Amino acid sequence: MNSSRRKFLRNAGLTLGAASFIDTSLFAASTETADQQKQFSDFNSEADYWEWVRQSYTVSSNIINLNNGGVSPQPKVVQEVFEQYNRQSNEGPSYYMWRILDKGREAVRQNLAELGGCLPEEIAIQRNATEALDTIIFGLNLEKGDEVIVTNYDYPNMRNAWLQREKRDGIKLVWISIPLSVEDDDAIVKLFTDAITSKTKIIHITHIINWTGQILPAKKIAAKAHEKNIEVVLDAAHTFAHINFSFHDLDVDYAGTSLHKWLCAPFGTGMLYIKKSKTAGIWPIFPTDKPESEDIKKFEALGTRSFPAEMAVGRAISFHNSIGADRKQARLKFLQQYWVNKVKDHPKIKFYTPLGDDSCAIATVGIEGMQAGEIESKLFEKKSIHTVAIIWEGVNGIRVTPHVYTSTSDLDKLVEGLLEIAG
Repeated sequence: MNSSRRKFLRNAGLTLGAASFIDTSLFAASTETADQQKQFSDFNSEADYWEWVRQSYTVSSNIINLNNGGVSPQPKVVQEVFEQYNRQSNEGPSYYMWRILDKGREAVRQNLAELGGCLPEEIAIQRNATEALDTIIFGLNLEKGDEVIVTNYDYPNMRNAWLQREKRDGIKLVWISIPLSVEDDDAIVKLFTDAITSKTKIIHITHIINWTGQILPAKKIAAKAHEKNIEVVLDAAHTFAHINFSFHDLDVDYAGTSLHKWLCAPFGTGMLYIKKSKTAGIWPIFPTDKPESEDIKKFEALGTRSFPAEMAVGRAISFHNSIGADRKQARLKFLQQYWVNKVKDHPKIKFYTPLGDDSCAIATVGIEGMQAGEIESKLFEKKSIHTVAIIWEGVNGIRVTPHVYTSTSDLDKLVEGLLEIAG
């Protein structure tokens, strides 16, 4: 093993130590530095580096997983630290979970804030994007007749939450329809601004549309909303640790994301962001004795949950930082373009995703005369490739989501399969 590979493992946190007690230093994620990033140039080639990243995961030899958009696997180092925490917790659950592991939450919060470009007091650790966004949706002080702008491509759980508030509280949902594959930011912004009335209180933005992978111009929409004192809720389930952005730069008021998608943290981990000045005005779903407090921790009164999963988030951040946010985003875009460019000129193959800068890893593809489920089944039958069928609002295809561990040889098999099926 060459020295650069040893350094990679060390910085990703593979060596956990043999101590019989929980090492609280494992809670924190290392901060990426220029020197740490430079050392990876010592690999023989870019391909050699990404193959080593691949080997850092427990990649199946039986299937090719191209549905990382649903939920992503954890690197070995994250699995190992989670298992260490879990084993230790089982030796004395109430002692190790509440008196030891619980103390690590502040280190995790700090590192999540650094990754999100915001303040630690603006971050609450949740279990997934749905919980985080539902906290916002049901915690907002809205009255009968208040209007909320939503779209045809918002995630079903979020649509259902808003629909329940409409039914229960008498708010009004104003629906806008986003055209497929539109790449004109100004045109998208106009769709939102044209729907604004004097009663509009909230604009809900899905940062990356899960059905197609399209990135919406959240910063531009938020700027227009704030001109009229309208607050913005951001569904960042598919953007956090996927594309490099900052909550403060986008200037949204609220956001929620899952950490078990692009960050590759343990299953059932998520994050809530609330602009510091807005915290007191949101009611927690799980009440505390001070529900109108300005303390972000009021949103973490969940009772018993997976402390090992929460604390292992720190190791996922460390692994992410070892690669680097910009380098990771560039790799994910490269993987998308790699397979897309090999099939996009086929007359029967259709894309539902903008293929320019308005997308990254995700691309949704269909085949003329075939239903999405049929394409999904044939790909798995022919090439053991796992994707997900998407039929929603004019989309009829499979969503392909590679991750950093995906190899170009995996994508070559995808290309072969699509071309065989298309004929």
